[in-house]
Amino acid sequence: MTIAFASAAPFRDLDDDLPLLLNAATQRGIDAEIANWDDPAVDWSAYDSVIVRSCWDYINRRDEFLAWTTSVSNLHNSHDVISWNTDKIYLRQLEAAGVPIIETRWDIAPGDAIGQHDEWVVKPTVSAGSKDTARWTSRDDVYAHSAELVAAGRTSMTQPYIASVDDEGETAMLFFGGAFSHAIRKGAILAKGEGVRQDRDGRGENPLAREPSDAQHAVAAQALAATDEILGRSAGLMYARVDLVTAADGSPLVIELELTEPSLFLPWSNGGAERLVDAIAKNL
Repeated sequence: MTIAFASAAPFRDLDDDLPLLLNAATQRGIDAEIANWDDPAVDWSAYDSVIVRSCWDYINRRDEFLAWTTSVSNLHNSHDVISWNTDKIYLRQLEAAGVPIIETRWDIAPGDAIGQHDEWVVKPTVSAGSKDTARWTSRDDVYAHSAELVAAGRTSMTQPYIASVDDEGETAMLFFGGAFSHAIRKGAILAKGEGVRQDRDGRGENPLAREPSDAQHAVAAQALAATDEILGRSAGLMYARVDLVTAADGSPLVIELELTEPSLFLPWSNGGAERLVDAIAKNL
């Protein structure tokens, strides 16, 4: 059995999950290696399974990346999943399916209703690492940021800033082969009033292991079940990360569903790498 973990040249040495995955595969007698997704010399057909990992440069070349996903057999997650998940407009479908998400407005213009909130977050629907994302207290800044994204041919999304993130952080719940593996607390990375930055890489999240509540488990299960209905159960999720925040009334809200290249926070798990490799092996 041979596995390739697909990464990107600028990020393969920054991905804390990869060494643990390679070690877990070796312990199980599985040949595994890291390959750059855009390396034309790689023969992807030589692998029994290709697992998308730190391909974090796709946001500026999404069409090229999606073309690559169509050319690789036995890719996880699949092309259909990745195509759907790499544009956050998928949140519309989750909301329509009854999944509780953060209130979201799309491509707002000056004068559009954005709710009576103290702060807002504006970001493009195709993004990673909080790039082109900002937390605003001024409505004028919200409208200007959205207009800038739209003028560049991008879709913007505007959401109220969830105040609990500053103290409680986000809860990232990891699932491998459909089964819950572990959860992590991620700290806030958007500072009040700092505006748009391009140098965020998630390393300010200060991850810590966390035990999710029953309500969080229920919402995560609801989000994954809705995804199965939207994409078809045959899509089969090898891995999934459901990111949750806590609303003012204490209920969990989905902020994002990471099915493409999420950090899995394996160094903060107990056996997470082994569980993912076992799920890959079981699939084969």
